Amino acid sequence: MLANSTLSTVLPVVDLNRARIFYEEILGLKPVSKVNNGQIKYECGNGSSLYIYHQDESTKAGHTAAAFEVKNIELELEELESKGVTFEDYDAPGLKTINHIIESENEKAAWFKDADGNILCLHESL
Repeated sequence: MLANSTLSTVLPVVDLNRARIFYEEILGLKPVSKVNNGQIKYECGNGSSLYIYHQDESTKAGHTAAAFEVKNIELELEELESKGVTFEDYDAPGLKTINHIIESENEKAAWFKDADGNILCLHESL
């Protein structure tokens, strides 16, 4: 049923203006529409999209809220760090980052937070 559907992610933010700066100026996403209720839609490639919307209180999840599939994680990480993005480091059984990146047989991943604490991920399939 849904195997061939595109996926959209919706993220709550407390400060919509601050979030716009982060998603547009830091991540380089282009807004394609502003929905009547204040949501902002960003196209992210291959038909996928990300929406941000204002919420009075933050509801930070303790897990990855959205992942961006990239072709060269090291290059993307370096570019985002140059724009002030701080990447997370982990040292737990089965999850240890080296230079902010975890690498397995099939993938690499690195995590960072947006201005509201939503956990985002860079992901590279190997």
